[in-house]
Amino acid sequence: MKTLITAALAALRLAGLRFAKLQQSRAYDLVMRVPLLGWSMLCATVQMAGLSQHMGEARMVLPPAAYAIKLAMLLSTIGFLLLLAAAVVIRTRPTAKAHGFEPRISAFCGTFLIYAIPLFPRRELSVAVEMVATVLILVGSLAAAAALLQLRRSFSMMAEARRLVTSGPYRYVRHPLYLADEVAIFGILIQFFSLWTTIIFALQIAFQLRRMHNEETVLGEILPEYAAYQNRTSRLIPGIY
Repeated sequence: MKTLITAALAALRLAGLRFAKLQQSRAYDLVMRVPLLGWSMLCATVQMAGLSQHMGEARMVLPPAAYAIKLAMLLSTIGFLLLLAAAVVIRTRPTAKAHGFEPRISAFCGTFLIYAIPLFPRRELSVAVEMVATVLILVGSLAAAAALLQLRRSFSMMAEARRLVTSGPYRYVRHPLYLADEVAIFGILIQFFSLWTTIIFALQIAFQLRRMHNEETVLGEILPEYAAYQNRTSRLIPGIY
């Protein structure tokens, strides 16, 4: 019995070593790009397919200013999704990754949990509230696109290290892309507001905070200059947090 347990443990260690080696290969890196690339392209395609019909209907019910804002919001969302797909394609291979399953689960939930909110019934909102929600989505999408342009080939979904980006909004905060995402997501929440969607939103924020911690840990382990950068910047909001 003892021999069997020893053999099983040895087999598990060997499997772990082989998986760790596989994670460093180019083939593994390419395979890991496929889900996010496919999802962003699918979302962009769906948005583009429904743009003409949706805006045709909106023209009939919205005042000109609200119509212009909604059109800009949809176009910026499509642009952001295409930019996200391009970043996935051109990004470099990571020099280090977080260990274990928790960082991967947190990254996955932080990224995709929010897509459950539009599955709930949309609320009937006044024109003013609808415009507020639309402006939040527009501002968040544009800010996210700006942060993504700064990251370029350093973009990652999982907690990984490539190079330290300190230009643009990253000069002041360490995670401007996440902050921009939450602004846009809050605009979506307003349109589908309920107890359940609020719970989903709160869970998504919790996973994002954990995701930030995981990213900072792996960056601090591999990049000597990260500690100084961390000391002179805020995590999300300058001077506050």
